[in-house]
Amino acid sequence: MTFQITLTPSGRQFNCEADESILSAALRSGFILPYGCKNGACGSCKGQIQSGTVVHGTHQEKALSAGEEGQGGALFCCAKPQSDVTIVAREILADEDYPLKKMPCRISKLEKLSDDVMLMALQLPANENLKYRAGQYLEFLLKDGKRRSYSLASAPHLNEVTLHLRHMPGGVFTDQVFSTLKERDILRFEGPQGSFYLREDSDKPIILLASGTGFAPIKAIVEHLIHLGSERAVHLYWGGRRPQDLYMNSLCQEWAHSLPHLKYIPVLSDSLEEDQWQGRSGFVHRAVMQDQPDLSAFQVYACGAPIVIESAKRDFSEICHLPADEFYADAFISEADLVSP
Repeated sequence: MTFQITLTPSGRQFNCEADESILSAALRSGFILPYGCKNGACGSCKGQIQSGTVVHGTHQEKALSAGEEGQGGALFCCAKPQSDVTIVAREILADEDYPLKKMPCRISKLEKLSDDVMLMALQLPANENLKYRAGQYLEFLLKDGKRRSYSLASAPHLNEVTLHLRHMPGGVFTDQVFSTLKERDILRFEGPQGSFYLREDSDKPIILLASGTGFAPIKAIVEHLIHLGSERAVHLYWGGRRPQDLYMNSLCQEWAHSLPHLKYIPVLSDSLEEDQWQGRSGFVHRAVMQDQPDLSAFQVYACGAPIVIESAKRDFSEICHLPADEFYADAFISEADLVSP
């Protein structure tokens, strides 16, 4: 059965089958709603049902609580319509310049950036290119039908595709990356994906907030800002547990030294005496709040562990007065996150 989905406030409409999610139908029809993981864990696609009914598939309580669902809240990535539905959602205009593609690629480089982080560079077919926005991600298509998502760590103008992969012991894909995969091996992916990317139509100062390998898309955004010749003020906060988690610290220091509009603030939460850490300590989003107690005039781009993103979104809005529509985020969801309560 086919139902009609109406977007508020634009009034635009698209069809959705009863067995597909509202997000899938929107993307299929050329409508882009905010989204991240597409599996009910990150909450990026959360919106409101104005009329009609939906049923949810499996999702995380932290992404949509029972109370929110009872008040008409929905995760569009796993909400399936039971009638015609009108939803309240922030719509992102589609751009034919960034088509979604499936293509093969060859691993051109594997380089360890730390004990548990690997840089992977991909070579595309000679007659193909991948047009994407700084901040977006791609999905590897594995032989067993599973998918694994990784952010693009290089700016679009560089004509290279690089990723930062953290080893998750027991992980279907990263175990291969750190053991059996080698340069010149062939993989397949689909991309670009995601609504996390730099908004270029603003001159507001920017907070870039990264935890762990959430630095990858943040790196792409900084490189893109440099390419644009942007003079927007940028405050880059990168959080980790110990110094080795800041696996490109020297690059960030180089940016801070050479770019007059960029400040770099590394933050560690669990440094040991042997680390001889002289920098900021604690939770990375708290460091932002200490430095910028009023975020009302800022844009924030945050990427990393779900707990970091959730805490930053809540506290920046409730305490630091950040407008809700100026918080852009991508939560890195692992398989462990998907099965956690």
